[in-house]
Amino acid sequence: MVSSFSQQRWKTKHQPARADAFALERFTMQRISVALLAILLISLSSCGGQSKPSLTPSPKTPKEGGTLLIFAAASLTESFQEIGKAFTKANPGVEVTFNFAGANQLAQQITQGAPADIFASANQKQMNVVIESGQVVSGTAKVFAHNRLIIVTSKNNPLVSKDLKGLAKPGTKVVLGAKEVPFGQYALDFLAKAAKDKQFGKPYEAAVLKNVVSYENTVKGALTKVMLGEADAGIVYASDLTPEATAKVEKIAIPTSLNVIATYPIAVLKGSQQTESAQRFVDFVLSPEGQAILTKYGFAAK
Repeated sequence: MVSSFSQQRWKTKHQPARADAFALERFTMQRISVALLAILLISLSSCGGQSKPSLTPSPKTPKEGGTLLIFAAASLTESFQEIGKAFTKANPGVEVTFNFAGANQLAQQITQGAPADIFASANQKQMNVVIESGQVVSGTAKVFAHNRLIIVTSKNNPLVSKDLKGLAKPGTKVVLGAKEVPFGQYALDFLAKAAKDKQFGKPYEAAVLKNVVSYENTVKGALTKVMLGEADAGIVYASDLTPEATAKVEKIAIPTSLNVIATYPIAVLKGSQQTESAQRFVDFVLSPEGQAILTKYGFAAK
């Protein structure tokens, strides 16, 4: 009985101590496990750090394909629309959108930050404006076509003489381009040449300018006024004499000695995000296929 009582007392005395020991051992093992896990994670992190991708954004690269925005002189409307169709057919995935206007207006828009991929001007002066603004690298613009001036008169108009002198006839309503736009300056150059010619002289130049009823910002605007009968005669490009225009106006040729040859340069703009596609379009315009289309619309080849 004594022995049995002593064992019971020992158990009662020492059992809580054993439980505490077990709990302490279990807690210690848990802390060791957590520490080992932390060490393992740190090790894996340092090993994988070398292959961790950089979070620094890579520089933007020009997008290719998509839509090209081309700023082109108004006199290129019909020819460039056909060139655009041929180009997109030969370059699947590339679309072409045009902004046709006076070259001076287009140059101003570009220098003011308007987004565009290509500029096709009707003279070198407006291309130089864009070059000087830093939007085109000097020396990269290429001449792709030439044009000539003609006089158009409203059809079946008995009041209009069918020769150059008819422009100076009193009462003739003449429409020219504004001097700021290429075809307007070309017309003034023609009149200046005529003023030095014995057959015409200074009085001819003065009489023609006195007959001007409107100075237009685009060659299409000048041609339309003659087609609608709002003007008796106008000076436009040979390329503007489309089949539709021929049905409503008559042409008077300007002699080579008095005529002015218009030069058309084209260039890829620095701000283009599709420089490769843009350069392909320029190359297409300069190619035999592109030149054939321009010739079809009355332009002289480069």
